[in-house]
Amino acid sequence: MKIIHVDMDQFFAAVEQRDNPELRGKPIAVGHDAERGVVSTASYEARKFGVHSAQSIQVAKRLCPQLIIVEPHFQRYKEVSAQLHEIFHDYTDLVEPISLDEAFLDVTENKRGMELGVDIAREIKQRIRETTGLTASAGVSYCKFLAKIASDWRKPDGLTVIHPDRALDFIAKLRVEKIWGVGQKTAEKMHRMGIFTGLDLRNVPLVRLTQEFGKVGQVFYDFARGIDNRPVISEWERKSVSCEQTFETDISENAAVTIHLYQIVLELLRRIEKHQFEGRTLTLKVKFQDFQQITRSITAEHTLSTKDAILPLAKQLMQGVEFHTHPIRLIGLGVSNQKSATPSKQPRWVELELEFEDW
Repeated sequence: MKIIHVDMDQFFAAVEQRDNPELRGKPIAVGHDAERGVVSTASYEARKFGVHSAQSIQVAKRLCPQLIIVEPHFQRYKEVSAQLHEIFHDYTDLVEPISLDEAFLDVTENKRGMELGVDIAREIKQRIRETTGLTASAGVSYCKFLAKIASDWRKPDGLTVIHPDRALDFIAKLRVEKIWGVGQKTAEKMHRMGIFTGLDLRNVPLVRLTQEFGKVGQVFYDFARGIDNRPVISEWERKSVSCEQTFETDISENAAVTIHLYQIVLELLRRIEKHQFEGRTLTLKVKFQDFQQITRSITAEHTLSTKDAILPLAKQLMQGVEFHTHPIRLIGLGVSNQKSATPSKQPRWVELELEFEDW
């Protein structure tokens, strides 16, 4: 197998700097400049000050007083993403988008008849620069797990190959935080178990890993041995539709909760219609002022596709949530559990997040 992972460098920020020369070389963060605003992407100039994605805009501004906040232009980012995928499909139709700015490519058998994955990755990087004026980093290996790690290894504008003969030695020295699926809480738990590197992880028996991490323990066990049999999948079956809203100020009044819940239901319905999704399970997510969060679900006998079907269930799920003394920062709703009209007899791969710390 020859797998390439392509990851654009500081994508949103790079597009903004490309289109606005006055921003080039300056610390910028793409996001909405509000009390509850969050950084989508930070330029490398801003990252030197500790600014990073998913960080509060207010925290970012304290870390970097000269930070320039730029409102996102998602339509522009989508247009650039479309250009990237035109390039990818010149080499293979086995392209698995991960987000607007990254994708996996299976180039084992490619349209150009090129033998080496590294040559394809190098050519793709060059074409991206020529077409978009932006840089990308790429990783090449025999599986998705290692290709993803390789693309992050020499950012920005990097190209790293992890050969099968060197994979186990590479993983042995890898910090567990770099392993796909190991988030902050999982890393902390591993550290308490004395696991700090890939070699440490490899030395833990499978029974212990599954005891501590459940089914994901098998994934960690395999990754530590360089095993990842997930294929690159060009088409995905949508598993859910969801939306959420973070409030400018925390809410704790019945009227405010009811109004916002109603608005979120309407937005959820818009997305359900857009994706023509038919699901029967409604999930409520509530994040409180102190960032603690809960999720609750309920499954109906019928498809959830109308306001009259969803709103009563959303209100039912909200009952018992103590927000009068525990103000709410965020509310989210999602519909899942789609009933397939024509069940397939073939085995189907399903991509899952390995960390369930957020929704």
